[in-house]
Amino acid sequence: MSVRSLCLAILTFGDATGYEIRKESTEGRFSYFDDASFGSIYPALARLEADGMVTVREEHQPGKPARKVYSITDAGRDEFLASLCEPQAPDTFKSPFLLIAMYAAELGPDVIRRALNRRRDQVTAELKQMEDCSETNPHAGSKWIRNYGIACMNFTLAYLDQHGEDLIEIAEGAVPPQATAAE
Repeated sequence: MSVRSLCLAILTFGDATGYEIRKESTEGRFSYFDDASFGSIYPALARLEADGMVTVREEHQPGKPARKVYSITDAGRDEFLASLCEPQAPDTFKSPFLLIAMYAAELGPDVIRRALNRRRDQVTAELKQMEDCSETNPHAGSKWIRNYGIACMNFTLAYLDQHGEDLIEIAEGAVPPQATAAE
């Protein structure tokens, strides 16, 4: 998904500033779809405005600079929906934890235990956030993707619980690293 499409997706939920779009893409309901930096959001919004996909209005704030609020147009909504009909790129998954796991044999069991505990804590917190998320979303697919995310997090926790000791054994040197690579 392009930053352009991500901005349009967020604006389908209502008007927003560039800051609010960034926050929604990093911490909000759209944080699971793609990454977008301030450096990419504002140029995308400027192009969207020039192309007639969004409108912008300035809202004055006492003692602060005026803020720009973006709204999606009908043409923008049509473009966004058309972009969803295109073949999607493969999902990406990046995990600093998995890099630590890869080097378990070199790092030792204490580092691996801490990494496993941190990962469990992170996944548990993310799972709680998903479970606490309101299901009053107007988009019918939102409940499905929330449940998909919950299932993925539950699987991750179960895998860590069932196989975390295997990684600690690798870190203890009980399993030669090349033996695990072939499994």
